[in-house]
This record gives sequence, structure tokens and C-alpha cells, in this order.
Amino acid sequence: MAERGEPCLLERSFTLLGLLLASYFLLKQLVRALRGLKNHILSGWWRTNLTHYGRWAVVTGATDGIGKAYARELAKRGLDVVLISRTLEKLNRVAAEIEQESGRKTRVIQVDFTNGSHIYQRIKEELEGLEIGILVNNVGMKISDDPTRFLDVSNLDEMLGKTINCNVLSVLWMTRIILPQMLQRKKGLIINLSSEVGTRPYPKSLVYSSSKVFVDFFSRGLYQEYKSKGITVQCVMPLFVSTDMTYKIKTNIFIKSPEEYACEALNTVGYTNRTSGCLSHSLQSYALELIPDIIFYPLLTARSIAKGFQDLRKDYFKNKKKE
Repeated sequence: MAERGEPCLLERSFTLLGLLLASYFLLKQLVRALRGLKNHILSGWWRTNLTHYGRWAVVTGATDGIGKAYARELAKRGLDVVLISRTLEKLNRVAAEIEQESGRKTRVIQVDFTNGSHIYQRIKEELEGLEIGILVNNVGMKISDDPTRFLDVSNLDEMLGKTINCNVLSVLWMTRIILPQMLQRKKGLIINLSSEVGTRPYPKSLVYSSSKVFVDFFSRGLYQEYKSKGITVQCVMPLFVSTDMTYKIKTNIFIKSPEEYACEALNTVGYTNRTSGCLSHSLQSYALELIPDIIFYPLLTARSIAKGFQDLRKDYFKNKKKE
């Protein structure tokens, strides 16, 4: 028996186990910090040459927000761009802006991604003959403007189909159309826009949140299937970006403009296949991971947060009317 005052074998074992676990946790965080440094700091200095993938980039949902910003940034980096969206007037305006500021060629395809699978034959025909190096699956929609319980969504039956067509089927079909030619050339980049809300269930935003989980899982699986064939697949999971979808929320150190976000997110290509897109969003995502569900969900459903979003939405539509 151990003498009185000396730690017994069991105590020593638990102490050693605690030290090992603490060391593992600290090492894990150090590795994560170094990856963050590589992905968000070094990537800004040594950018991947995106023209290596091919001459043309295709961007869905390219007339507003993050999609428009991606299209402009890709053109600045030397690619010609195909813009796909539903409003022809906006498409032509954005195409003209891109050609004027970057000197790159553009093409436009007018389709409504909420309409189902019949639209993709025309998209395929329009893209025929183009050397497409980059596909950005950006187009997406919320099932309702306000946070709403599943069965309380207005026109639920119709909106379910539209949301799945736009957020899920668009990713599958655009990949189906473009991936084969990338495989022929043994190089290509597919960027799929998911969201931080795809990292755990978000009440009153269930359909949107669930659709973004699909985008994340599909991207990760596709990466594993085709990385040995020269295909890069990146899933981008932003938090708040100041777009129409977030009611043009005011930018700050944590909330990026679409232009800032697209630039920083494209810098991470070649460094990571799954990213929050920028350093500030990565830090926020990490902080959210540390919050257990028992605390997270009461915070998420707090009345003060709901009221804040209602006020934000009210101001957004008030400003819209003035424009």
C-alpha cells in the first residue's frame, strides 16, 4: 500500500490521463490555428492562379450579392464569365459592368432555378463548346422572408419544391453538366456555397438550413471521389454577408461586404476544401462550435434577437421603397 500522503496508482493514472487530454486539446487547437494562418493569411500573399483551371467560369445566381461578387472577382483574376440568373435586365447590366471594369468576355443565360430539371437542357446547350475551368454553385433562396416554423410557411407546398429546386437540384445538375469536361482535361474547380446554418439545425429556418447541409456533404463527398482526377471541390460556408438575403445588414469587422468576402474566399482556393471564407467568419464559426446546444438554442430563439431581425427587415424594405 502507498504511504499516507503519497498519491496512489489510481490518482497518478488519472493525473496522467488529464495531462494527455489537455495536451491533445492544446495540440489540436495549435494545428487549427496554424491552418487558419495558412488559409487566411498566407493565401492572401500567394494566391492560386485560377486561370490554370480553364478559360471560363460559370456562376449561378450571378446578379446580386455573393454570386455577383464572385463573378466580378473571377473576371478581375483573368477569367471570362458566364452569368446565370433569372432576370435578363440585371444579367445584362452586370455583364456590362464586368466587361467594362475587367475587359473580360461575358455570356448570360436567363433561367429561373426554381422551375425544376427541364431548364438544364438549355443551359447545357448554351455552355456547349466553352472551356469551363470553374463552376460556382451560388444560387439559393430562403423558404420565407421571416424565421418561420415549418408548417407555418406561406404556400408551403409550392415553396418546398422551389427551395429544393434552387438550393439542391441546381448544385447537382450544374455539376452533372460541367464536371465531365473537367475530367476530360483533368483539371477543374467547383465551388459550392453552403452556409454556417448548415453546421447544425436552425429552428424556423429548417428547410434552408437542411439544404445547406446537403451542399456541404455533397461537396465533401465529391472532393473525395474526384480529387485524384485533378478536380478541386471547395465548400464555402459564410456567416453574415451584407446582401439582400440578410437585409443589407451594416458591414463591420465580422460582417463582410460581398466584394470583400468573395475576394478573401477565392484566396483560399488551393489551401482548403472546406472554409468559412474569411478569417473573421472562421473565428465566429469556431466560437459558435464551443457553445453547447443547451445554451445555443435559447439564445437563438430569444425575443430580443427576433425583434432585431424584424427591425432590420423593416428598415430594409423601407429603404427599398425609397430607391
